[in-house]
Amino acid sequence: MNYTYQDCLALFGVGGAHPGSLPLTKYILSKEKMDETKLILDVGCGTGQTSAYISKQFKSKVTSLDYNKMMVEKARQRFSSLKIPIEIRHGNAETLPFAENSFDFILSESVTAFTDLSLTIPEYKRVLKSGGVLLAIEMVLEKPLSDQEQNSIRDFYGVTELLSEPEWYDHFQKAGFKNITVDSIDQQLDEEEIQLAVDFSLSENIDETCYEILDQHEYFMLVYKDMLGFRVFRCCT
Repeated sequence: MNYTYQDCLALFGVGGAHPGSLPLTKYILSKEKMDETKLILDVGCGTGQTSAYISKQFKSKVTSLDYNKMMVEKARQRFSSLKIPIEIRHGNAETLPFAENSFDFILSESVTAFTDLSLTIPEYKRVLKSGGVLLAIEMVLEKPLSDQEQNSIRDFYGVTELLSEPEWYDHFQKAGFKNITVDSIDQQLDEEEIQLAVDFSLSENIDETCYEILDQHEYFMLVYKDMLGFRVFRCCT
């Protein structure tokens, strides 16, 4: 079997794989007005770490969605063990299985770049209520890369595009989002706290290839640490 980076994240059951992990998520959410009246969609929820935190911390009604069936099952197991009432759905961010004006917040943590942006970002806008907020943590291109380097990164991660901050901004704006703010906030995060926040729900008999793929990921992060960064985009409807 030819494993992808996403396959390996699912097999290892990595929770908090996005930049900044759960500490960044907590920081972002601490600035929002979240409570038991809010309806939250966690797109690309993975093993459900963020969804579980929101449900426990804010008592909001959370709906979790992921395209990877293994991730969906591991998230369901997490929610069951914690006895928290979260609806978990298998689905695609490009064609969200929800009605218009369904959610107050959408959280997308290192998800959108793995999709067709021309489909996914308008879908976020469609299912958000008027006055709703999209919070997206996304990889950005800090410095130009050669075509060969870009192709290598795209092929490995399965991302559709490598975008600069202004290019991301344009995508959100063209989809009809307003009051778009961008934050890097990496200087406010403690690296040790980030490492400790990542958790795992391991599958049995993981192929050696997956360990090699994660090693390759670490290599990319080291080699391109000055060229690839992330931003937090806050976009309003």
